[in-house]
Amino acid sequence: MVSVAQTDVVVIGGGPAGLAAAIAARRAGFEVCVLDRGAPPIDKACGEGLMPDGIEALRALGVLLDGGGAFFHGIRFADERHVAEASFSAQAGLGVRRTHLHQMLVDHAEAAGVRTLWRTKATAIENDGVRHEGGLLSCRRIVGADGVNSSVRRWAGLEPRGKGGRRLGLRRHFRVKPWTDFVEVHWGKGEQAYVTPVSPDEIGVALLGRAEVLGFSDLATRFPRLGERLKNAEPTSELRGAPTGTLRLRRVTRGNLALVGDASAAIDAISGDGLALAFRQAVVLGEALRLGDLAHYEARHRQICRAPFLMARLLLLLDRHDGLRKRALQALAARPEIFSGLLAAHVGERHPAAASLDILALGGRLLAQATAARLGNVVP
Repeated sequence: MVSVAQTDVVVIGGGPAGLAAAIAARRAGFEVCVLDRGAPPIDKACGEGLMPDGIEALRALGVLLDGGGAFFHGIRFADERHVAEASFSAQAGLGVRRTHLHQMLVDHAEAAGVRTLWRTKATAIENDGVRHEGGLLSCRRIVGADGVNSSVRRWAGLEPRGKGGRRLGLRRHFRVKPWTDFVEVHWGKGEQAYVTPVSPDEIGVALLGRAEVLGFSDLATRFPRLGERLKNAEPTSELRGAPTGTLRLRRVTRGNLALVGDASAAIDAISGDGLALAFRQAVVLGEALRLGDLAHYEARHRQICRAPFLMARLLLLLDRHDGLRKRALQALAARPEIFSGLLAAHVGERHPAAASLDILALGGRLLAQATAARLGNVVP
């Protein structure tokens, strides 16, 4: 273990969010040290699709993802009857194995001069530093990036009064050539299957839903379209699982401390926003550290989380109401320009306020469908 007794910024948590925050702080001119009780490459069950705004945020940190993975150019929703899709209007997204992404960020952080203490557990925060198993690491600023069950958040007294509902995510990879350059979201009753290309001959499948309905054994029954694609596909990874849910805080800073990533704002994985949001937060945190003003981070954090939380609420509404979801997919398939507008706002290609017009258009379409159904007509 490298001996470090003093630094400017200590980042607790060495996952993608923590490493991005460390890179941002280093680019702002600070000496930075990352603590994590694990060791790279660190894996986690996730959809592994990095949206265009996440790639842009990494680029702002000087991180170029120029190796590994597979590009995707839009999102496709499918159920047993309807298929709706929308393309990104500018930059593509990237499907990349979590372990590969983590190792790239580790390499970039260490090349930038970030010091890392792996297999080192933080045990407390103090006014002048972070207490860990080897002693006290003195610092001026502390960044909590230790995930949705953050100890740093609890130590800082920033815990929320209540927590949103929790669902489960399962992920497994399969040796099969991607059949599309889109991320596919297959909708079932109370669950979703996300299919992401992660290499020229491999895909990742992430299942989201209630624990009692999830599993890969009867996938073909619950998702016939997907089951047919995977009928003879060889699994290439072990099954991994993790809870997913929503967590929103009143504050993400206190004194000399700031939270980033899932420690600061966890969004249900249904939105596909986790990594992109963490990287955007890291960029803003770097600006705040350079300005010496964490209030700047507090305000900007609230701003950049607004649209992703709204999108997650809309998607979870479709998850909870089977009939509404079916009508919404039918409407999006019939009016692809609505889907395109919503996706453009979701990935930062369009101002979020513009999405309100698409939501109104979608609502009008759903109302027309409901009225026609009552009258026995068909909406074209």
